[in-house]
Amino acid sequence: MPDLSFSFIYTSYYKKAFSFAKSYVHDEAVAEDIASEALIALWEKTKIASVEEIAPLLFTILKNKALDWLKHEQVKAAAFESFADWQTRELSLRISTLEACSPEDIFSNEIGCIVRQTLYQLPEQTRRAFILSRFEEKSNREIAEALGISVKGVEYHISKALKALRVALKDYLPLLCIVYPYLRL
Repeated sequence: MPDLSFSFIYTSYYKKAFSFAKSYVHDEAVAEDIASEALIALWEKTKIASVEEIAPLLFTILKNKALDWLKHEQVKAAAFESFADWQTRELSLRISTLEACSPEDIFSNEIGCIVRQTLYQLPEQTRRAFILSRFEEKSNREIAEALGISVKGVEYHISKALKALRVALKDYLPLLCIVYPYLRL
């Protein structure tokens, strides 16, 4: 067969090559690329060796290029699926972690420690009045009888303890409304 020009190969086989590639890859731009690359590869083969039948060789080249592209897409799809699965698992983990998150659990030990240290630094009578009031839920009258002081004295000691706790817990005050509502700071 005589030497074939690229222009002859292109005008004779481009539409068929494009249609064949598009029927498998389902993307016009990719089909155009595959058809063009296949026609170039066919033309280069005709320059090196004599080609008796152009169509079968062209469709073999097209088939291989389309297969390569489809296999590459399959690998990409698997990678995206794997990544999506990982993202889904990671998102589920973040959701479950946040759902299980309780400010009370996070800060209760730290706040409890600060409360204990602050109460320990208070005078004995102030500490006892506060503990009886807030932790044992005694009335001011009951506290006054237990400590042998007046109701006004109980109110003074509780106010003094609350003031010390407000200072010690100033960074936690917004959270304390949730965590320790019974402290009534």
